[in-house]
Amino acid sequence: MIDNIKPKEATSIINSLVSGVVPKIGVQHITVGRSDEINAFISSLEDVKNGHSLAKFWVGDFGSGKSFMLHLLNTVALKQKFVVANADFTPDNRLYSNDGKSVILYSAIMDNIAIQTKPEGGALQTLLEKWIEQVITKTAEENNISLVEIRNEQYLNLIQNSIMKTVNEITEVGGFDFGSVIIKYYEGYTKNDELLRRNALKWLKGEYKTKTEARQELGVREIISDSNYYDMLKNFCKLFVSMGYSGFMINLDEAINLYKISTAASREKNYEKVLSIYNDCFQGKVTNLFINFAGTKEFLENERRGLFSYQALKSRLESNKFETLEIRDFAQPVIKLMPLNHNEIFVLLKKLKLIFDFNYKTELNITDEEISAFMEEMFNKPGAEEFLTPREVIRDFLNILNIIRQNPEVDKKQLFGEIEISDERPNDSVLIDSIEEI
Repeated sequence: MIDNIKPKEATSIINSLVSGVVPKIGVQHITVGRSDEINAFISSLEDVKNGHSLAKFWVGDFGSGKSFMLHLLNTVALKQKFVVANADFTPDNRLYSNDGKSVILYSAIMDNIAIQTKPEGGALQTLLEKWIEQVITKTAEENNISLVEIRNEQYLNLIQNSIMKTVNEITEVGGFDFGSVIIKYYEGYTKNDELLRRNALKWLKGEYKTKTEARQELGVREIISDSNYYDMLKNFCKLFVSMGYSGFMINLDEAINLYKISTAASREKNYEKVLSIYNDCFQGKVTNLFINFAGTKEFLENERRGLFSYQALKSRLESNKFETLEIRDFAQPVIKLMPLNHNEIFVLLKKLKLIFDFNYKTELNITDEEISAFMEEMFNKPGAEEFLTPREVIRDFLNILNIIRQNPEVDKKQLFGEIEISDERPNDSVLIDSIEEI
């Protein structure tokens, strides 16, 4: 059996993979062939713990395991006491915009904040209340007031001043409004005013559309916008570190959606923002921040629409010229993910069979030879070499296990023979270069 797997993890793994998506939890139980990447990543985490910041670009073909890799990085970082967050680029969000698309990305990041005790996300409220409790405890000790008594309304101003003082010490841009909103959250927290607490969270997550609405409900002058969202992420990073966390790691997947931005000027502005983040991290302008981008080879290397179309990024992100397929450099900013080989896929399918049995409390009669026969059938199908991805292999394998579980007398060989290979790549990723520039 897979060691230390929890029932919740097993269910998440099976249900997610059958649906063609990466499970949010438990990915460490199905990891194969990525030990070098993970060891290098653990070393990078140590650097970030020590006050450095990093930006990494995880690049691979469609279905090569980029999203899986980001979820695996989450699992490792959470164990190292990092706060982590995930968000996907979409046509409706991006790094730079002047019509609210950047704030949408920011809100997605804040919605998905996770800590080890809440690995599935939604941990912002938990973190805020933990930080407030730390401020209350420190203030009580400094003023020789009991922890029970200091929560009385007569000491509200004392706690408010402590919150603002602490926020001012750790923030640079937008600290006053940031602190004011956290004070409002504290008021709602101590008075059980759920509406006030919800409004404060709404502001912190970038969900206010107008300054007027924020002023009426919270008494603050500014809102989180396209122009200041990145400063707020840096503020949160400092806040998390002040609480005792190792740092803040943000994973941004589906970067191909930046490549797909139709107007060259807008695309360049987004790449300019990538460059700004990259420079902040590697020039020491920000501390304890780790940002990961995941995208295809086109997103990185296409010289007309990709990151390499922006010369300043191309010069920073070109591969180490001494690297080969056999001799890898995992310390460079760009990590190219190689496809799993057949042996690694075989090991993965064996693990999945064990997890499947554990999840359904069964023990299917599938031998190693039959797993090999399944693989042989898949990889010998017409189109397999060009189109077959680990995602499709996994999904077909689990679908067959489900059929066998519910129909024990079924002919396995016949099931294997009914496998068909299809091109799962998004149509627009193939045709994008033919789109006329606007």
